Amino acid sequence: MKQITFAPRHHQLTNTRTWTADSQWLVFDVRPSGASFTGETIERVNVKSGDVEVIYRASQGAHVGVVTVHPSAERYVFIHGPENPDAQWQYDFHHRRGVVAEQGNVQNLDAMDITPPFTPGALRGGSHVHVYSPNGDYVSFTYNDHVLHEHDPALDLRNVGVATPFGPVVPAGHHPREYSGSHWSVLISQTTAMPRPGSDEINRAYEEGWVGNDRLAFIGDTLSVDGKKVPELFIVDLPKDEAGWKQPGDAPLAGTDTTLPAPPAGVRQQRLTFTHQRAYPGLVNVPRHWVRSNPLGSQVAVLMRDDHGVVQLWLVSPQGGEPQQLTHNRTDIQSAFNWHPSGNWLGLCWMAASRCAMRKAVR
Repeated sequence: MKQITFAPRHHQLTNTRTWTADSQWLVFDVRPSGASFTGETIERVNVKSGDVEVIYRASQGAHVGVVTVHPSAERYVFIHGPENPDAQWQYDFHHRRGVVAEQGNVQNLDAMDITPPFTPGALRGGSHVHVYSPNGDYVSFTYNDHVLHEHDPALDLRNVGVATPFGPVVPAGHHPREYSGSHWSVLISQTTAMPRPGSDEINRAYEEGWVGNDRLAFIGDTLSVDGKKVPELFIVDLPKDEAGWKQPGDAPLAGTDTTLPAPPAGVRQQRLTFTHQRAYPGLVNVPRHWVRSNPLGSQVAVLMRDDHGVVQLWLVSPQGGEPQQLTHNRTDIQSAFNWHPSGNWLGLCWMAASRCAMRKAVR
């Protein structure tokens, strides 16, 4: 084990995509511990020399964090809070955006338009935890909506979206907080504020992960027949071309005054796990984890409790079927996890985070 940073401040790694393509640098942000979002720089450290470089420095009172790296280019995407925050507009789930930095050039990833008629390809709120697809073409994110938040915060349901390289998107700019973006952005999940108990309907979509380049898996919160939250695994097949990404379905891509932006035509989420009848139903929320597919896209790893109540690692086929238990520990897994590039191993921690290990993945 080798220590590579020594500055008397925090260095936060995102849960995935923190290595540059040449494996020489780790990217991080400098937020303090806890829930505060007050970091001002995005940085990287050379794992051999220990040299630290500032990739981006925020200004005008804005803050930044949660950086990930493009799989093949020196391109970095991260959360950016609002410049010149004030009492009416400050950092929040629905007041943030993705920003891309590459070789000194910086641009907004997603556009925002909060003035009707809303602009297709633009969002209406905040994007979060931006992750490139394996080929680097698309960027996934989670999303919260400013427009519905203003109506009723209970209607501002978390969703999953994708930014595609079919921009730029330039809203009319009727509100001073609106901005343009380089990518065409849409939501790919569908939520409802009041899911029917026992159904596949969800009121929250989150912690997504790429399954190859054309599918996304995510956790969706269903309700059991007695009305209790049960997080389940869902998957979505994504459009194949620009026309597909820009084709509206039954509802407007940009949303309305009273409805969220809707997915493109033909984009429908499919439920992969059905755990309502298990002794311990649902995927776990603690520890917080993001669903992760192996490089082949043939297995999606998640955390669930076994019949003894112990948090274990499970593998789910994107085609459906029963989850396969991978670990059989006596104590809970304590961390999120990631696949080794070979697809043969997963890295995780357990025993109150006092032990980290690589676990062999079965195929």
